Amino acid sequence: MSGHSKWAQIKRSKGAADQKRGLLFSKLGKKISIAVKEGGGSGDPGVNYKLKAAIDYAKDQGMPNDNIDRAIKAATGGTAGDIKEVAYEGYGPFGTAFLVECATDNTNRAFNNIRKIFSDHGGSVGAQGSVAWQFTTKGQILIERDKNIDSLQMAAIDAGADDVRESEEGLEVYTLPKDLDRIKESLAAVGARIAKADIIKESSQGTDLTEEQKPKADALFEALENDEDVIAVHTSANL
Repeated sequence: MSGHSKWAQIKRSKGAADQKRGLLFSKLGKKISIAVKEGGGSGDPGVNYKLKAAIDYAKDQGMPNDNIDRAIKAATGGTAGDIKEVAYEGYGPFGTAFLVECATDNTNRAFNNIRKIFSDHGGSVGAQGSVAWQFTTKGQILIERDKNIDSLQMAAIDAGADDVRESEEGLEVYTLPKDLDRIKESLAAVGARIAKADIIKESSQGTDLTEEQKPKADALFEALENDEDVIAVHTSANL
């Protein structure tokens, strides 16, 4: 299964919160707007699980409550602008697949920027459907390693997790998207130190890379993440 850049992505996000806070909050606001739209216009996180996940993630990144409230009100009140969600598919170095989610008011700009980023990093934009077929939407909870890791693994299973994988950093818990918040709260209640909880898309065609190859694929991942219109990057590369 795809590594999805799990723990490395967390470290990058925390750094971005300090260095590019304005851009980060803008992206998180777009993510909230899209979640409201996908939830039928509902600004209530109690009934819109995608919005709840987007809000929790924004809080984890240090976004103030006032900013979050403004983003929700703008989305529900129709003042968020003509933000559209688009996804671009592409190929990175060493046969890796990338799925890039954008929220933008200018699809031409977004596409041209994404195409250039791929080209600059030895990749190329693919046709619609070229790689999307291998990605499945899931809830993902990353739990930091501690001495109770075995009991936390059982707690995740008992709470209804679809899959639990142990890694060097801790546990990776996978859920149905609608169950993400419930299982996250169950794990937090038994003392799990949750590093991240979000709705992701995971590739079924994980691509293993050598230590020499990983920096090139990771550079593409990071460049895509840093684009102003990009709200999520998913890859088959096991980084």
